[in-house]
Amino acid sequence: MTARRVVVTGMGLVTPLGSGLERNWERMLAGASGVRPISRLDVSTMEVRIAGEIVPLPEVPEDAHVRELGIHSRFALVAGREAWADAGLGPGGGADPDRVGVFLGSGKGIVEVDRLTEAVKAAARAGGAGALDKNAFLLRALETTDPYRRHEEGYERSGIHLAAALGARGPFWVCITACAAGNHALGEAFCAIRRGDAEVVVAGGTHSQIDLMSLAGYATLGALSTRNDEPARASRPFDRLRNGFILGEGAGVLVLEEFEHARRRGARIRAEVVGYGNTADCYRVTDPHPDGRPAEAAMRRALASAGIAPSAIGYINAHGTSTAQNDTMETAAIKRIFGPRGEAPPVSSTKSMVGHLIAAAGAVEAVACVRALEEGVLPPTINYENEDPMCDLDYVPNEARERRIDFAMNNSFGFGGQNIVTVFRRFAGA
Repeated sequence: MTARRVVVTGMGLVTPLGSGLERNWERMLAGASGVRPISRLDVSTMEVRIAGEIVPLPEVPEDAHVRELGIHSRFALVAGREAWADAGLGPGGGADPDRVGVFLGSGKGIVEVDRLTEAVKAAARAGGAGALDKNAFLLRALETTDPYRRHEEGYERSGIHLAAALGARGPFWVCITACAAGNHALGEAFCAIRRGDAEVVVAGGTHSQIDLMSLAGYATLGALSTRNDEPARASRPFDRLRNGFILGEGAGVLVLEEFEHARRRGARIRAEVVGYGNTADCYRVTDPHPDGRPAEAAMRRALASAGIAPSAIGYINAHGTSTAQNDTMETAAIKRIFGPRGEAPPVSSTKSMVGHLIAAAGAVEAVACVRALEEGVLPPTINYENEDPMCDLDYVPNEARERRIDFAMNNSFGFGGQNIVTVFRRFAGA
């Protein structure tokens, strides 16, 4: 049986560069940076005081059943509604709600202070050694914690709110595979449509980790840049003087649709999803496998899934985090498949402009791939100033480049060793 074709009919973005697809694309092509001093938290005593923070937070329409949204749900609703409208799937848009799914990579909403921990400590003191006074615990928890708000911080809430807002009653899946989650959700949505499980899947990722615990944790690992005095220049993937990644936040959402379904309703088709690869490192939680073989395998699987040779790829949106471990590993893996500079396609990292959006990263980067296919322009890697002999590919340094391409590859390699690669094709008709 011939596999069903899957196309992209809508997209939406919220990133440190702003809200809205076109605003983000224009600023990416201009090489703008969304990295700035953190204003939401008091980080005056922290080693890292910069991030890709979204200021102000985007507004969402009031919903009767929503008292206070987790920040990840807010981002998902704004980007998801834009993608839905971009696909022409408003009221009466021609999609059966029972055949519309939501597949979302998500992180946890920000928990500002874990007051329940303090409640447990207080209850233990009240109960004496080895005992827990349950009444003291409940009283203290109700005094210090908003149960509704804490519930809204759950990973799944972003997807639940988005499905409710769009009336999507089909397959539902929330993915929490760290930095690979947004791209992972896209790959699984692609498979679900090809299998016939849904006609339309709203897919992507949403996240914010700009909180004190995350900043302290990543800084302890030595993973974050400490260029606090020059935030716009701090994220510098593949540059020899890079010193860590920048935490970002936001959401990227794409509407994936079965081709015949899209054609019947006269939808504008932006691109086609043609390949998906998925592997695991089986190495360390915080480091990619140094030889890059599992990441290489994911790229090869995506190419095989798409049924194309490496030479067909015209652009790679790299995972490109601005860490020594990732950038050297990814470069080596790309070269084993595509060849050295001059043979390999141009590679760029949009994380240089928005930072690392963790669970949302791969989805935002997928949008960049689709726009590159549509417009024939490749987004740059900004802050690339010092060549690294271990990173010696064409990284589209500092300025966008006009180049007509037929296929784009999107790499996402997550903490814990999740490797996800998707391939998109320029849509040239039936």
